[in-house]
Amino acid sequence: MISAVAEMYDIHPQTLRLYEREGLLIPSRSDGNTRLYTQEDLEQLETILNLTRELGVNLAGIDIIMNMRRRMRQMQEEMQAFVDYVQKEFVDRAGQSHDGNQNALVRIPAVHLIRTRK
Repeated sequence: MISAVAEMYDIHPQTLRLYEREGLLIPSRSDGNTRLYTQEDLEQLETILNLTRELGVNLAGIDIIMNMRRRMRQMQEEMQAFVDYVQKEFVDRAGQSHDGNQNALVRIPAVHLIRTRK
């Protein structure tokens, strides 16, 4: 609840309402319209408070930083999905290949060695 979170972080409840109005923190609501803060909300609040208290960032700056962090997380997830896909394709194709160079970019013909005696 807002009063418990405000007390826990030593901030005024109006500050939490301001963060919500600005879209920086969006807690869920109960049936009675009470704000309910999840662990993720509290972590985001800690980031906001660190930016304001320790680094002196204003609300517009916080909004930009939070959006950039969100976008970076999304890009990391997309990149990880791509890496997972490539790894799966590699394993699948390696398992299908009977000929060592079937999927090679440059195929090398089989080499037949002729032994000579000295």
